[in-house]
Amino acid sequence: MEMQNAQPRARRKHRSLAQELVAELSQRIRDGHIKRGEKLPTESAIMEEQGVSRTVVREALSRLQAAGLVETRHGIGTFVLDTPSASGFRIDPATIVTLRDILAILELRISLEVESAGMAAQRRSDAQLKAIREALDAINESAAHASDAVSSDFQFHLRIAEATGNRYFTDILSHLGTSIIPRTRVNSASLARDDQTHYMARLEREHEQIFEAIARQDAEAARAAMRLHLTNSRERLRQAHEAAEAEALHG
Repeated sequence: MEMQNAQPRARRKHRSLAQELVAELSQRIRDGHIKRGEKLPTESAIMEEQGVSRTVVREALSRLQAAGLVETRHGIGTFVLDTPSASGFRIDPATIVTLRDILAILELRISLEVESAGMAAQRRSDAQLKAIREALDAINESAAHASDAVSSDFQFHLRIAEATGNRYFTDILSHLGTSIIPRTRVNSASLARDDQTHYMARLEREHEQIFEAIARQDAEAARAAMRLHLTNSRERLRQAHEAAEAEALHG
């Protein structure tokens, strides 16, 4: 019995240490010790300085990336994207801990992006449609790399927001950052014991339906396609977390 409980305890410890590290790095960015465009210390340097494991460092960096504070460039390093202000609207990645928190953000995202897709269908220019298409192609090309795929997915949704012509849609989406497209989604296929190829094909199909509706300027179809996609994302995420919790309890 003791052995069964050891793994969840270890995971909770990792999560707690990662949360502390997120708070520490966020503060450094906020104070200007690490400025916009600057590269973060390497994983090894952070491990040595903070006395934590690589797992904890990677979890913290993932959360910072999820909040849109940093961007990991494959094979180069992690760079600061945004300097959060002390006041104003911001969702702190350190507060997004439970499944309920993540689903609540996804709920907010659904209400925001369903309307965003409808407006984009009505207002988009040819150049904006081309940018949405390019972002969609980038998702398909980066499917092999989880972090790149999440970043490309965010760009796709951001291009749609830009096509509304209402900068506040883009602003709030940027503030929410990629935390609203949880990085765990790429892993949820295996967690739910779904076939990876089938899973990725389903995602691609959902994205294509959104794009096609915007392309033919069908606002209602664009809203419906976006609602379906994000509702499915929420359900996939919930199932993945439940499967992971069950594995932690019995593993």
